[in-house]
Amino acid sequence: MYGNRNMAVNSEPPMEEPERQYYYIAKLQRHIEKESEKLGHILTASVITFGCQMNARDSEKLSGILECAGYRLTDSEEADLVIYNTCTVRDNANQRVYGRLGVLNGFKKKNPHMKIALCGCMMQEESAVEKIQKSYRFVDLIFGTHNIFKFAELLCTMLESNRPVIDIWENTDQIVEDLPVERKYPFKSGINIMFGCNNFCSYCIVPYVRGRERSREPKDILKEIETLAADGVIEIMLLGQNVNSYGKNLKNPISFAGLLKEAEKIEGIKRIRFMTSHPKDLSDELIQVMKESKKICRHLHLPLQSGSTRILQAMNRRYTKEQYLALAEKIRREIPDIAITTDIIVGFPGETMADVEETIDVVKKVQFDNAFTFIYSKRTGTPAASMPNQVPEDIVKEGFDKLLKTVQETAKKRVSLLEGQVLPALAEEVNTQDTSLITGRLSNNTIVHFPGDKTLIGKIVDVRLAECHGFYYLGEAVKMHDA
Repeated sequence: MYGNRNMAVNSEPPMEEPERQYYYIAKLQRHIEKESEKLGHILTASVITFGCQMNARDSEKLSGILECAGYRLTDSEEADLVIYNTCTVRDNANQRVYGRLGVLNGFKKKNPHMKIALCGCMMQEESAVEKIQKSYRFVDLIFGTHNIFKFAELLCTMLESNRPVIDIWENTDQIVEDLPVERKYPFKSGINIMFGCNNFCSYCIVPYVRGRERSREPKDILKEIETLAADGVIEIMLLGQNVNSYGKNLKNPISFAGLLKEAEKIEGIKRIRFMTSHPKDLSDELIQVMKESKKICRHLHLPLQSGSTRILQAMNRRYTKEQYLALAEKIRREIPDIAITTDIIVGFPGETMADVEETIDVVKKVQFDNAFTFIYSKRTGTPAASMPNQVPEDIVKEGFDKLLKTVQETAKKRVSLLEGQVLPALAEEVNTQDTSLITGRLSNNTIVHFPGDKTLIGKIVDVRLAECHGFYYLGEAVKMHDA
């Protein structure tokens, strides 16, 4: 798909994107060939992802560029080039990167020609870059979220200059796609429909590291979906920090629901998912499009964060407990078979046990199919980090444990309602614990394991849900859908 973009590299590089990057990919190919010959083996590269689905999609782009340039991709961190695509939503994500860098330093001492690169959200934090420059001086390349498309050019600069390269952009209005991508799964793919966030929740670093909202043109998104469908993809996931506000800043505005209706028309695509929805922007139009759709999956991830209106206000979430409950009730009424999952933070500054009880009340009323519960992590540079009344650890733990117990009880009850039903599952992979089983995913995102072999992977199979095991099922295949 990308080979015809190779070009002569003796002339000046083009100024236009993405042609400029294909020029640098061609240059990289020369470097990789020479170095591979010198070392007596094909150079290997490993892309390690920390963080969300958007990071995972970015890593597929990095992998595609590396493979196109001639690297052999590997999972080993002893590769000739290791790149960490970092996350910074919580402080422990940063600490994990620092810990892994110490290990990489040991590998680099044994293999002096090894190169180490860092990119992603953590690199948009000035303090993190300063720390790496000071304490991890063996890192060869650092870049952020806004110029990830320049990866080939930055690698060339690093290899030709033989010195560390740091290229961080504070912001951008540029969107450059149509570059090589190495998908993890041949039958499903993420698609970036927008970048950045305008919400500025008081605990969240994302708007500062990913910038303000920028939507891609719908024609470019639909063209990408058509290309993926032609390549055998049957499930797509539309990605954005807040997909519900997609299209508002375009020259010719279009709603997210409008984009979904267009995506649904594309032949070959059987399932459409999306992440993530902000409750304040979820429209009646979107609910109706989901209700009437044969392709949009019966799963909605709708982050609550807190059930206390007082805490929601301090978080700058711009909805109340009552508004969230009314929205969830409307969604359940219109789409009875939908699974609603959520994110919840415990220990936000000023939170009391009474606030935690408010959150537990929402969990009981909404009956989430799953909830990802997090302990509040102070992120320097966000308003919440300097708020008074930071909650003591023992109080946080008490609230967290109580909430988690409720989440598990309600979610198991919701998931168990499917027992005995026959539902279509997309067979995703051979089960890692038991190779006689295939792991599949229902439309509502519930996992089911059932007997089968790798020939089923990438196909939609009707599965009888025999035994509920909390958050997943054991089942048996009944019939396979036509391709």
